Amino acid sequence: MIIRVMTMSYRPSIDNVTKAASNDKDGLYEFIVKLVDGTECRVFYHRFPEWRLTNISRLQKTPCPVCRKDFICKCMDSFTGEFERQMSDEQWFDKALAE
Repeated sequence: MIIRVMTMSYRPSIDNVTKAASNDKDGLYEFIVKLVDGTECRVFYHRFPEWRLTNISRLQKTPCPVCRKDFICKCMDSFTGEFERQMSDEQWFDKALAE
Protein backbone atom coordinates (compact mmCIF):
# COMPACT_ATOMS: atom_id res chain seq x y z
CA MET A 1 0.00 0.00 0.00
CA ILE A 2 1.37 3.37 -1.01
CA ILE A 3 0.33 6.42 0.94
CA ARG A 4 0.85 9.77 -0.65
CA VAL A 5 1.27 12.82 1.47
CA MET A 6 0.08 15.96 -0.22
CA THR A 7 1.67 19.17 0.89
CA MET A 8 -0.37 22.29 0.63
CA SER A 9 1.39 24.98 -1.35
CA TYR A 10 -0.96 27.67 -0.05
CA ARG A 11 0.35 29.70 2.87
CA PRO A 12 -1.80 32.55 4.20
CA SER A 13 -0.04 35.84 4.78
CA ILE A 14 -1.81 38.54 6.78
CA ASP A 15 -1.92 41.98 5.18
CA ASN A 16 -4.30 43.83 7.52
CA VAL A 17 -6.41 43.22 10.63
CA THR A 18 -9.37 45.28 11.84
CA LYS A 19 -11.44 44.78 14.96
CA ALA A 20 -15.04 43.99 14.03
CA ALA A 21 -16.51 43.50 17.51
CA SER A 22 -15.48 42.87 21.08
CA ASN A 23 -16.70 42.04 24.55
CA ASP A 24 -13.86 43.42 26.66
CA LYS A 25 -15.37 42.16 29.91
CA ASP A 26 -15.32 38.53 28.78
CA GLY A 27 -12.22 38.91 26.61
CA LEU A 28 -13.95 37.95 23.36
CA TYR A 29 -12.84 39.58 20.12
CA GLU A 30 -13.81 39.34 16.47
CA PHE A 31 -11.35 40.48 13.81
CA ILE A 32 -11.57 40.79 10.04
CA VAL A 33 -8.28 39.54 8.61
CA LYS A 34 -7.34 40.52 5.07
CA LEU A 35 -4.73 38.29 3.44
CA VAL A 36 -2.19 39.33 0.82
CA ASP A 37 -4.04 37.34 -1.88
CA GLY A 38 -7.26 39.31 -1.23
CA THR A 39 -9.01 36.63 0.82
CA GLU A 40 -10.84 37.92 3.90
CA CYS A 41 -11.57 35.89 7.01
CA ARG A 42 -13.52 36.47 10.20
CA VAL A 43 -11.39 35.33 13.13
CA PHE A 44 -12.62 34.93 16.72
CA TYR A 45 -10.28 35.10 19.70
CA HIS A 46 -10.54 34.66 23.44
CA ARG A 47 -8.08 36.81 25.39
CA PHE A 48 -7.95 35.19 28.82
CA PRO A 49 -5.59 33.84 30.07
CA GLU A 50 -3.78 34.53 26.77
CA TRP A 51 -4.80 35.11 23.15
CA ARG A 52 -6.36 31.92 21.74
CA LEU A 53 -8.03 31.50 18.35
CA THR A 54 -11.45 29.93 18.83
CA ASN A 55 -12.93 30.03 15.30
CA ILE A 56 -12.10 31.10 11.78
CA SER A 57 -14.32 31.43 8.72
CA ARG A 58 -13.64 32.73 5.24
CA LEU A 59 -15.85 35.60 4.11
CA GLN A 60 -17.63 34.81 0.86
CA LYS A 61 -16.15 37.66 -1.18
CA THR A 62 -13.70 35.60 -3.26
CA PRO A 63 -13.36 31.87 -3.97
CA CYS A 64 -11.37 29.84 -1.47
CA PRO A 65 -7.67 29.92 -2.41
CA VAL A 66 -7.30 26.26 -1.38
CA CYS A 67 -10.32 24.41 -2.85
CA ARG A 68 -11.53 27.21 -5.19
CA LYS A 69 -15.12 26.86 -3.96
CA ASP A 70 -17.18 30.03 -3.85
CA PHE A 71 -19.38 28.79 -1.03
CA ILE A 72 -18.82 27.72 2.56
CA CYS A 73 -15.81 25.49 3.16
CA LYS A 74 -13.61 24.71 6.15
CA CYS A 75 -10.22 24.99 4.42
CA MET A 76 -9.00 27.88 6.59
CA ASP A 77 -9.37 25.70 9.71
CA SER A 78 -6.21 23.87 8.68
CA PHE A 79 -4.24 27.14 8.92
CA THR A 80 -5.22 28.16 12.46
CA GLY A 81 -1.66 27.65 13.70
CA GLU A 82 -0.29 29.90 10.96
CA PHE A 83 -2.89 32.58 11.71
CA GLU A 84 -2.11 32.45 15.44
CA ARG A 85 1.63 32.67 14.80
CA GLN A 86 1.32 35.67 12.49
CA MET A 87 -1.18 37.46 14.74
CA SER A 88 1.16 37.26 17.74
CA ASP A 89 4.57 37.55 16.03
CA GLU A 90 3.61 40.55 13.93
CA GLN A 91 1.69 42.23 16.81
CA TRP A 92 -1.60 42.42 14.89
CA PHE A 93 -3.56 42.37 18.18
CA ASP A 94 -1.98 45.63 19.34
CA LYS A 95 -2.39 47.27 15.93
CA ALA A 96 -6.07 46.30 15.60
CA LEU A 97 -6.99 47.25 19.17
CA ALA A 98 -5.24 50.64 18.86
CA GLU A 99 -7.63 51.75 16.08
